[in-house]
Amino acid sequence: MNTVSPDETEAFLAEVCWHYYVNELTQQDVARVMGVTRLRVNRALQLARAEGIVRIEIASPFVTRLEMQANLCRKLGLAEAICAPADPVDHDYHGPVGAALAHWLAKGLRDAAWTSIGLSWGQTLKSAIQRLPRMALENLEIVSMIGGTSQGASFNAFGVASAMADKLGVNYSLFSAPIYLSPGTDRAIFLSEGAFQAHLARLQNLDLAVLVAGDVTQRSFLVSMGLPTGVTPQHLIDAGAVGDVLGHFLQADGTEVEHPISRSAIGMDLESLMKVPNRLLAAAGAHKVDIIIAACRRGLVQTLITDDVTARLVLEKLA
Repeated sequence: MNTVSPDETEAFLAEVCWHYYVNELTQQDVARVMGVTRLRVNRALQLARAEGIVRIEIASPFVTRLEMQANLCRKLGLAEAICAPADPVDHDYHGPVGAALAHWLAKGLRDAAWTSIGLSWGQTLKSAIQRLPRMALENLEIVSMIGGTSQGASFNAFGVASAMADKLGVNYSLFSAPIYLSPGTDRAIFLSEGAFQAHLARLQNLDLAVLVAGDVTQRSFLVSMGLPTGVTPQHLIDAGAVGDVLGHFLQADGTEVEHPISRSAIGMDLESLMKVPNRLLAAAGAHKVDIIIAACRRGLVQTLITDDVTARLVLEKLA
C-alpha cells in the first residue's frame, strides 16, 4: 500500500531524491530545476526518508565496531564502550587497548576533567603511559589504588604511578605496602599507621579510577608473582574465582570469592571503588572475557576500553 502523502506523489519525491542524492544538486538547485520552492524540496526529502523511499547505508568497517560498542553498553550496563581495532591472528591485547586508553585519557587531561586519578597496574597501563604525550599539568595527583611487589617494577603499582606522574608533570602518592598481607597479620592494625590512613583518605577523593583485570592463570602477573604464600590459582578457582580487580577475586556473577585472600588484600576495597564518580576498565584477551563480564556485573565499570576481538568474544558469551 502506498502511504505517500496525497500532497506529493511518489514520482515527485523520487525525482527530488534523484537530483539531490544522485546528481548531488543542492536543495536550491533542485528547486530551480523542478520549478518549485526550496521549502517544498526540503519537505520532500524528509518525507522520502520517512516513507522509506530513501535509505541511508553506511558502508564502512567502523560501523561494525560501533554496533559492538552499543551492544556492550546495553548488555553490560555501561555508559561507554570503546573497541580498539586489533589483529585477530596475532592478537596483541596490550598495545591496541593501551593506545585507545592513552587517547581517552589525553582528552580528559587536556580538558582538566580530573584532579585526582587512581591507578591500578599492569602491562596495559604501562602501554598507555608510554603513548601519552608529555604535559605540564596543575592541580592533579596520581594515586596508586593497590599495593605493589618487589618484582615487575616497570608495570607494578609503584612503577606505573610514578611513570604516569612523570609524564604529566604532577605529584603522585604510592600505597607503599605489599598487595597481600602475610597469613595471620591483622589488616586493620596494619592499616592504622598514619601514612596508610593518609593514603586511604586520598582514595576516598578520587575523580577517576583506571582499572585493569587479571585472570586466574600464570598469564596474570598478580597470580604468578603476587599471591601470598600457600595460595594457589587452583585454590581460587575452587572458590569460584574468574579473575581479579585490584587484587579482589570475583566470581562470574561479580561477587567477591569466599576466601581468606579477600581479607588480606591491601588496596582500595570494592565498595569504596563503587563511589568513585568515573570508573574505567581497560582489558582485552580471550582469557579475560569472564572477569570483564564479572567486573561489569558487579557495577565496577562505567567505561570499558577493550578491542574488537575481545568484544566479539564477550558478546558471544552473553548471547
